[in-house]
Amino acid sequence: MAFATTPLTLANLAHLTPRPVKGLFGDNYIPLADMDFTQQFLPEVYEKEVERYGNRTIGGFLRMVGAEMPMASDQVVWSEQGRLHIAYDDVKLASTSTLEITQTTALPSLIGAGMTLVVSQSLAAGPITTFKAFVVSVAATSATVQTVTFKVYGTTTALAPVVVAPAVGLTVGDTDLSLFVYGSEYGKGSSLAGNSLDASFTQFNNQPIILRDKYSVNGSDTAQIGWVEVTTEMGTSGYMWYLKSEHESRLRFEDYLEMSMVESEKVEQVVGTTRGFSDAAGANLQGTQGLFSTLEERGLVYNNSDFGAALGVGLAEFDAILSELDKQGAIEENMMFLDRATSLSIDNMLALQNSYGAGGTSYGVFDNSEDMALNLGFSGFRRGSYDFYKTDWKYLNDSTTRGSIGDIEGVIVPAGTSTVYDQQLGQNISRPFLHVRYRASEADDRRMKSWITGSVGGNYTSDVDEMNVHFLSERTLCTQAANNFVLLKKTTNA
Repeated sequence: MAFATTPLTLANLAHLTPRPVKGLFGDNYIPLADMDFTQQFLPEVYEKEVERYGNRTIGGFLRMVGAEMPMASDQVVWSEQGRLHIAYDDVKLASTSTLEITQTTALPSLIGAGMTLVVSQSLAAGPITTFKAFVVSVAATSATVQTVTFKVYGTTTALAPVVVAPAVGLTVGDTDLSLFVYGSEYGKGSSLAGNSLDASFTQFNNQPIILRDKYSVNGSDTAQIGWVEVTTEMGTSGYMWYLKSEHESRLRFEDYLEMSMVESEKVEQVVGTTRGFSDAAGANLQGTQGLFSTLEERGLVYNNSDFGAALGVGLAEFDAILSELDKQGAIEENMMFLDRATSLSIDNMLALQNSYGAGGTSYGVFDNSEDMALNLGFSGFRRGSYDFYKTDWKYLNDSTTRGSIGDIEGVIVPAGTSTVYDQQLGQNISRPFLHVRYRASEADDRRMKSWITGSVGGNYTSDVDEMNVHFLSERTLCTQAANNFVLLKKTTNA
């Protein structure tokens, strides 16, 4: 069954209705073709607007998952811990007693004599082969290649790995092995102390961007009374149309603040030695990295999900995500912000399971209050050791935003906080994995600035007969531990 008529979407509309216009009245509100008639007979005019598109704002995502904190510099830098344990993939079996580890850059070897290894080969469609080895010595073949000489435990030959059926052994020259260090072994009275390893970390950074907008109205129109009583979302009402337009400009700007933190990209273009490009006024613009761009770069991306498939199939897809989360931080509580189709697919997946397949959820992130979670629009379920709180994300459904494209199905965001070192406070503090930093100091707070210029409305900053309402914000997004986030994408239309 399809729509009887084509829905009103961007694809089949010449313009948006209603659309922002410059003027006291837009043609969507009071079209009067016969002014003589209106002068003779008073028409029946409804004094209230119809909320044709409901609550039109799409903001609220960042308020649910993060926080806003001030910053006083052009850049925010944070460090993230590396892996604790030593592991390599794409290892080559150079001979029956040597392995070659190739690194992308010239780094010191983390493996030393005396360490004990688990070496494995897992074929996409075939056996899983493993054996345990003792490291005899490590030598640098080149700046990026290390040769590890080993002996094999549990066998009298140089290499006789334990094989999971079917019984197939390794072949010298194989380059698809992986290994990890599980311990060490030394003889009595030994003086060898293994390798000294420094803690590993990776630094990330982002810089704020400046967003601006304004609303202008001339003095005559501010004194013009309309026929329709306008009411803003903040409760202000009256017959002055500019009140509505000014308020909607503010709402639209607040949406831009969130959309920019989600969609923004860094400028990769380099002119001379300076990264970025110039605007019309000659200012250098470098952009900022938003949520989607960050997750594309260092998050988990799952393409073309089909959670609502037949019994077991959709659940298997979801379990594939859990398996990947296990390899990352394994953060137990996660929030899911989804478009309509994906949300319904998960509902169908859960409906196919007995008791939602997971025995309920604890609602821990909401202080174990189911009522609080439901009041905020979340529903929860548990799978394995993970709790998920699911809600619809209006930004992905609205036909004037991402809903017009449909390529982003949703995001899975870890709940809770991460511990970072704050240089200003000189101590470790907890911050949400996803949070906004805005520019602020004692001299100027640029979280959300608003001011009025002109000669209308009690302000006399110029001789221009108008009122200009200005909006400005300077902010950036910090996405910490992005490897625990999941971006659900649709790359093709079914």
